Amino acid sequence: MIRRSIALGFIVFGAVLLYLGYDMTQSVVGELTRTFSGTYPDKTMAYLVGGGILVLAGLVLLFGRKRKGGRS
Repeated sequence: MIRRSIALGFIVFGAVLLYLGYDMTQSVVGELTRTFSGTYPDKTMAYLVGGGILVLAGLVLLFGRKRKGGRS
């Protein structure tokens, strides 16, 4: 039960970070930075990468194989 709650928390928080990162890429500042430097700002990339990692970790916790024998 705790594992499922943590997994869902990771997925929700990761999705929020992904949304915020995507929103930053669509902003005027994000577009201008990408136009002149070729990449997005570090903060935007941190939101996108961090959100992706959290969503992936949440999915692994939620659907990953459960250990036999309880705690280890």
